[in-house]
Amino acid sequence: MPDVAPRVPGVEARAGKFPGPSLIPALNAIQERVGWLPREELVALSRDVRRPLYEIEGLISFYPHFRTTPPRRVTLRVCHDLSCWLRGAEERLAAIRDRYGPDAEVEVIEGSCLGRCDAAPAATVNDAPVPLAGLDALVGAAQNGGVRPPEAPAAVRRWPNDPYPSSQEHYDVLRDVVSGALEVGQVTQALADSGLRGMGGAGFPTGRKWELVAAQTATPKYAICNADESEPGTFKDRQILAEQPHLVLEGMLLGMLVTGAEEGWVFIRHEYGPEEAVIRREIDELRAVGLVGPDVLGTGRRLSVEVFTSPGGYILGEESALIECMEGHRGEPRNKPPFPGVYGLHGQPTLMNSVETFAHVPVIARRGAAWWTAQGAGEHTGLKFFAVSGHVERPGVYCVPMGTTARELLELADGVSGGRALGAIQPGGASSNFLGPDQLDVPLDFGSLREAGSMLGSGALVVLAEGTDLLAAATNVLRFFRDESCGKCVPCRVGSTKAHQILTDHLAAGRGAGDVDERIGELEQVMRRTSICGLGQVALGPVASVLRLTGSRDQG
Repeated sequence: MPDVAPRVPGVEARAGKFPGPSLIPALNAIQERVGWLPREELVALSRDVRRPLYEIEGLISFYPHFRTTPPRRVTLRVCHDLSCWLRGAEERLAAIRDRYGPDAEVEVIEGSCLGRCDAAPAATVNDAPVPLAGLDALVGAAQNGGVRPPEAPAAVRRWPNDPYPSSQEHYDVLRDVVSGALEVGQVTQALADSGLRGMGGAGFPTGRKWELVAAQTATPKYAICNADESEPGTFKDRQILAEQPHLVLEGMLLGMLVTGAEEGWVFIRHEYGPEEAVIRREIDELRAVGLVGPDVLGTGRRLSVEVFTSPGGYILGEESALIECMEGHRGEPRNKPPFPGVYGLHGQPTLMNSVETFAHVPVIARRGAAWWTAQGAGEHTGLKFFAVSGHVERPGVYCVPMGTTARELLELADGVSGGRALGAIQPGGASSNFLGPDQLDVPLDFGSLREAGSMLGSGALVVLAEGTDLLAAATNVLRFFRDESCGKCVPCRVGSTKAHQILTDHLAAGRGAGDVDERIGELEQVMRRTSICGLGQVALGPVASVLRLTGSRDQG
């Protein structure tokens, strides 16, 4: 009898269906050319690729970036998630609706997080990120021919994780590995000894992940840089892409050499157009100097790196949902195990790390694990990028020793805006639990924050001034998770909707955190225990933390 392929949890429902390359790049190209996805274009695509139209339409309906109706001349999108909400997004939205509501050429959309929390309230005009100051002029420009997308800011500083004093030295570690001057085993050992963990949120040991993929015998192998940060308060990867594209790509290429992967992709959210342009230029330069291509530096090794532009959705930050998207399916998380290192893209071993994780690899490989571990504060090891937003004087990205306290990071951002007292923080972005002012001296690292009842996440400090309605803030976070649920599992899809409705009604009635009924606690437990992926598991965590925080204050 012929061998029967093993059934893999999470993908068995569509096993064998719709083989072929992902149609998402083709759909992105149509929308870029036409401005939306007309039916006649979809019919033509269906005919050309011999894929059923219902499959294509089902794909389109899942992703928020795709449009099936003609857009107006101007699409004005304003974020109203937590960091922007704290900076008056609701009031700005109301004013914008009053100003542009009667204009038939302008569509005003309450958008989800745009990854530009340092410019809160963040906005785009025809997908180009713009400041709200001078909005009339920008809308006028869009009505008269278009808004030119801004360039990503040029690097004006050398971050402490960059081992190269000059651009002429970029990729020296990669050259050493390709030439044999540095063995791949030395790179893996340095990573393992350094204790570097994944900086995208999960915190899995990087060296162990690379060893796992390298040990797989199946070929081909793939590598993916997850540049799809989409959580409110999180924008440090965007800054790294703009200012350290050489480190991101070198780290990824080193991972490919270590694990035996020949094909890699930078999976980037479509809202990061300026940063995507930077990465594409950097890849072109790598091809020009022979570090990427079919014959790297004349060694016969093949290394291919491309960009895959996301069609939208926070859920795609989850690694298996991202892979589903790249394969051309709806971005729904898979059941685990198996994990991508064993069964990833197209069922093959796949190395996936975040932007920041890859960006730290070259300095560890060049200077060694001892140097890296010495960079931490106290007993903590290494460096960490943080995005700081909300009620701070100087929102932005900061690179600090791992184990820096929230108080010290807040001081770097010049403190709470307006000289106000601190009300609370979220140390790891929207999915992390709120901490009170009495926890400002907790070191910002994986273990310490876990013991404090929160988590490091990807590294996003959101600051809330005293007097902020914390329950309303947590409900704003819950709304984001409700909107971004992929809908695959009932606990997340139904639970987030039900909880948000309960809390919205509660706030509208003028009630506070002290009298939230027991249904919220019950929903939080069910979602945390039974949701397939992290989105549903943490969606009500911030709300529960606010209830604990306000309860302890009342008792005090």
